[in-house]
Amino acid sequence: MITRRSRRTLVAVSLAAVTAVTLAACSSGSGASSGNAASGKDPKAFTVLTANENPTLTAELKELASGACSAENKALPLKSQTVAQADVVQKVTLLASQNALPVHFIAGTAMVTPSGDLGKNGLVLNYEKELKKLGVWDDILPGAASTVTSVYGQMVSLPYQYNIEGIWFNKKIFDKLGLSEPTTFDELMADAGKIKDAGYTPFATDGKDAWPVTRLIGDYIFRSMGPDAMKDVQDGKAKLTDAKYVKAAAAVQQMAQDGYFGQGFVSTDAATATNAFLTGKAAMMYDGSWLLSNINDKSQDIIGSDNVGLMPFPAVAGGKGSIDQWPANAGAAMAMNPKDYGPKVGQWLKCIANNYGALALKKDGVVSGFKINKTVTNVDGPTKMVQKKVSDIKQTVLWFEALMDAKSTSLAQSNVSLLTTGQMTPKTYMSQLQAGIDANK
Repeated sequence: MITRRSRRTLVAVSLAAVTAVTLAACSSGSGASSGNAASGKDPKAFTVLTANENPTLTAELKELASGACSAENKALPLKSQTVAQADVVQKVTLLASQNALPVHFIAGTAMVTPSGDLGKNGLVLNYEKELKKLGVWDDILPGAASTVTSVYGQMVSLPYQYNIEGIWFNKKIFDKLGLSEPTTFDELMADAGKIKDAGYTPFATDGKDAWPVTRLIGDYIFRSMGPDAMKDVQDGKAKLTDAKYVKAAAAVQQMAQDGYFGQGFVSTDAATATNAFLTGKAAMMYDGSWLLSNINDKSQDIIGSDNVGLMPFPAVAGGKGSIDQWPANAGAAMAMNPKDYGPKVGQWLKCIANNYGALALKKDGVVSGFKINKTVTNVDGPTKMVQKKVSDIKQTVLWFEALMDAKSTSLAQSNVSLLTTGQMTPKTYMSQLQAGIDANK
């Protein structure tokens, strides 16, 4: 299985080992052309390159090959290849320079964007165009398509791993205290105060890894200024030092100062925070849908799955964002080589779109970005709940650091402990982060 950490954070890497000239030379001929057009010829096998750390995907594709996609596999046999996650960029760069990219392959985020070395040289397939031609575009959930396009700038990855993020909450505690799901941030803060007064920790928080806290800053920003708020920062249309951005950092700092994250949260790790929530010591926890693996484990979930709910980050008064815009990610990029995209590969793509969603849910309890086209029984209640929410989402937003470079991401997360403990003002926190972003452009 992929790790909790890898599910939370998309691989954000840049291509540096080969020049654009080299890849441009590889992209010419053999049917490849600009705009990710599919005009290639079928290879001898349906080669799929995945990460060593994600054996689940390899196993699921093999199961499709022996089951729902057996006809496609007979026509074009599946051939699985793996690479260490840390070596993805180097490996794919080498394969591209040798004109030897697999049919379907994992890639670094920066590689497949329109300005990336694979993207700008027509070495990644435009899935939206081809799935529409195949008549199965509707098998990609709208929310998943929105997320993929937001992350990569184009539809160049299949959403095998699709996670939404929100606030998990203990229904029993909410009922006991007469609370309902808050729809505004002010209501959420008022509820947190009541929860603390009743002797519970309002939010179980993994402060050691920092990202759950920075996620809250990002969510407040998206609710306040809309889904393009962080893109505006990336494009230079806005700065994190602008008053509304600073207000988001101030709001999260206030949550910490009010004790809503619990004592010693800065050094609390993921396992401890999860345990606090699932044993009823904390009423809420900000996390992603990957938490289902813990919730569905009866040895961990002491409060009972019937008592677990998931709500979106609430609206900010006067904000431009919508409570219906869930933060989401779609895992590492899984691209397809347009030079090898012939009729047989097209049939494989169609079969995956038709069948992966149901298989992943039935076999591994995984909520993906594919439509469920078959009835799946014996699914745990929380998983059904998340699947329903995922299916209903039309638009998603990213997370606070999604569009930042690696150095700025590290700065955002290392400084957030100083912010929440009051050692750094919201303005200073945002000023230093903005300076880091500017320096690393």
